[in-house]
Amino acid sequence: MNSSDGGAADAGDAPRTTPDTARPHSGPRATYPEHSETARGRRRWFVALSVLVVVAGVALAVIGYSKFSSADVTGEATGYEILDDSTVAVQFTVERSDPSRPAACVVRGRSRDGGETGRREILIPADAAERIGVRTEITTSRPPVIGEVFGCTLDVPAYLKPSDQ
Repeated sequence: MNSSDGGAADAGDAPRTTPDTARPHSGPRATYPEHSETARGRRRWFVALSVLVVVAGVALAVIGYSKFSSADVTGEATGYEILDDSTVAVQFTVERSDPSRPAACVVRGRSRDGGETGRREILIPADAAERIGVRTEITTSRPPVIGEVFGCTLDVPAYLKPSDQ
């Protein structure tokens, strides 16, 4: 009996599987292998690059935090007074982590439209106190409406330093 007349097939009648017939020569399985070394290699590269990006991001965050988080010197306006149409007096406090170092602060006057109309750099000499009060006058090009501290630094420009230093 054979399989064509409804009988059981002989073991000898079964089609033989050869290496050529085990995998198709066309279609997606032939084009895209199921598990290849290239897929594992791409995965490893992806994981390695992901770890590298995370490490670089953490390093940049640490550097940025240490550079910008704690100011060595700060200036804060405590008041201002309009003296006339071309002068504003600004009173401010300067706080330094190391008062033995001189600092420089920029104060400015602003007009009604918000534009800067006058600016002055002030040398804050070395002192024993961490926090000191300063008052200065700024000449402006237009009538001022406010005086404020723009910023302070420990990097004092050479033209502000006394000649004996």
